[in-house]
Amino acid sequence: MFKANVLTIFPEMFPGALGFSLAAKAQSEGKWDINPVDIRNFAVNNYHSVDDTPYGGGAGMIMSPEVLGRAIDAVHTPGTPLIYFSPRGSQLTQQKAKELSCQEEITLLCGRFEGIDERVIEAYNITEISIGDFILSGGELPALVLLDAVIRLLPGVLGSEDSLCEESFENNLLEYPQYTRPQSWRGFEVPEVLLSGHHENIASWRRQKAEEITRIRRPDLWEKYQAEKP
Repeated sequence: MFKANVLTIFPEMFPGALGFSLAAKAQSEGKWDINPVDIRNFAVNNYHSVDDTPYGGGAGMIMSPEVLGRAIDAVHTPGTPLIYFSPRGSQLTQQKAKELSCQEEITLLCGRFEGIDERVIEAYNITEISIGDFILSGGELPALVLLDAVIRLLPGVLGSEDSLCEESFENNLLEYPQYTRPQSWRGFEVPEVLLSGHHENIASWRRQKAEEITRIRRPDLWEKYQAEKP
């Protein structure tokens, strides 16, 4: 079973959206579980403070290394991934989600305020991950995003394993267009090739569209695709 420890000052935010749909069903079936841990429980004073002013001055507050150290020691299993969400981290990718889905346990550290003391990152050799070039109020939403990306890759969570192979970012391509009934909608028609029943032609059309969309919308992915294409 895949287990996620989540260190946060807002444990009530979990499982959040993961408590619905396929993720919720998979959790009830014992395929994964989540352990939200309140960082404030490891505070040292009566006010349950988890932050302090930054050395050198500046706006905002920094999460305390003493508090975070105790929280990490209480839940993190050495040798398993320990992740902190930060704008300066490496980008969360489908490949990274796949790698994490192969783990039995991960620990996610959700920062708040202006971030965490740098010494915590150094002491625990924490992996920093970003979900995009923008700033959020804390790491809770990125944690939910990462977990959703990982959980759907766990064995038996999706109804069809084949769908994983045809998603965006597989083989560095964005996904081709999809259609369903009715055949005609507001003057827009389903491409004839999809009605032909000719599987080879359909596969060729889908590949062509995936390549076209990737080349136009994501030149960075297109370069990778071209470089790795047999």
